[in-house]
Amino acid sequence: MEVVLLSMNKIFTIQCRDMFIIFVTLLTMGISMKTASAQNKLYSPIPLTKFTEISDTLSNQDIPTGQGGFARDYSVNLNKGDNLAIDLSSENFDTIITLLAPNGSTLAENDDCPDGTSNSLLFTRVIETGTYIIRVHSFGETGVGKFKLKVTKLQEVKQKNN
Repeated sequence: MEVVLLSMNKIFTIQCRDMFIIFVTLLTMGISMKTASAQNKLYSPIPLTKFTEISDTLSNQDIPTGQGGFARDYSVNLNKGDNLAIDLSSENFDTIITLLAPNGSTLAENDDCPDGTSNSLLFTRVIETGTYIIRVHSFGETGVGKFKLKVTKLQEVKQKNN
């Protein structure tokens, strides 16, 4: 095995059979080893910390869907047993809402509301505690534009016994 090192504008070539020898050699030469890391993240969902309605804009700078449209992701921490209503509306594009589980699989999706509009409405119960992704995207090539996203944790209503 051959390892080439660049330190203080000098090139060192080390040949050995054991990585331990390389590590010891690097330490005795005063060269520190660091792991490589990206300077910026390519994928970073927007965290949703409060369950309120937000207004945002889907643009051609968001995630390409591969179908001509674009998507924007929001991360949300949910607990097992949470009941959610996710409402997505736009006057600029035909909306689709997708809820992705912590493992990346699609948990639920809705294209059009029951009221016949091209807005999206999704009801679901969370079966596992974790970080979920709410994906806002446009249907096909319907475009980009302003939208409103409302995520609500539904509370169980207790009935009184008379």
